[in-house]
Amino acid sequence: MTIGGLAAAVVLGTVIGVLGKLLLPDRPGMPVWLLMATGVVAAFAGTGLAQVFELGSGGWSPWETALQAGLAAAGVCLTAAFWPKRSGR
Repeated sequence: MTIGGLAAAVVLGTVIGVLGKLLLPDRPGMPVWLLMATGVVAAFAGTGLAQVFELGSGGWSPWETALQAGLAAAGVCLTAAFWPKRSGR
């Protein structure tokens, strides 16, 4: 993993986590830091997958970026889907 891939994973994961919080207003109790952390971890997994399948060329790779963004979005959606809804008491 290159420094650029790691930095891109952190930035993409954080941005997708924040966007997920903005796009999922029906989950009021879900903390934004959880979505950001999920996005970053999933983006790191995308970087790892790109390295396993040799899709990264050492520099910027559109395939690596697509894997990072796709896995981060999937992770944020799964986290939001499994987050319990608060009942109005």
